[in-house]
Amino acid sequence: MRFLWAALCLAASPLWSGDLGPREGWVVMPTAKSYDVLVSDVTEAVKARGLIVVTQAGPTKAAAARGITIPGNRVIGVFNNDYAVRVLESSTAAMIEAPIRFYVTENADGTATLSYKTPSLVFAPYMNEGGDALASIAGELDDRFQAIAQAATE
Repeated sequence: MRFLWAALCLAASPLWSGDLGPREGWVVMPTAKSYDVLVSDVTEAVKARGLIVVTQAGPTKAAAARGITIPGNRVIGVFNNDYAVRVLESSTAAMIEAPIRFYVTENADGTATLSYKTPSLVFAPYMNEGGDALASIAGELDDRFQAIAQAATE
């Protein structure tokens, strides 16, 4: 009986916790695009603006292989070697944050949202160590991430 109750509770649990909304330090951009289109547009916009997709990860396909359907969910890590060298010159510890990530999530209505923590937020804990050089890098990356997000969500 316990097994049946546990199975019924699990079946009733949503596998979709909801669409992303505004968060402090994040940029959250709902779009009319589908998940697959937005993932593609983000990777194209990254390349067009001089950065590199370093990593991509998401649980959607692995969950499907296990027979579980969840909404599209992809983390896209973005950086380049020029920024890596400059960050290391200002703060060895700050490099743990690279690559900085974009987050593409599928919404309940089939559209997708692009989100990211601003590079300034990501590097904020290292500003005492990294000083003006790290602040400058974070500002440059804020501008690039904004340009990428704008291009990807148009």
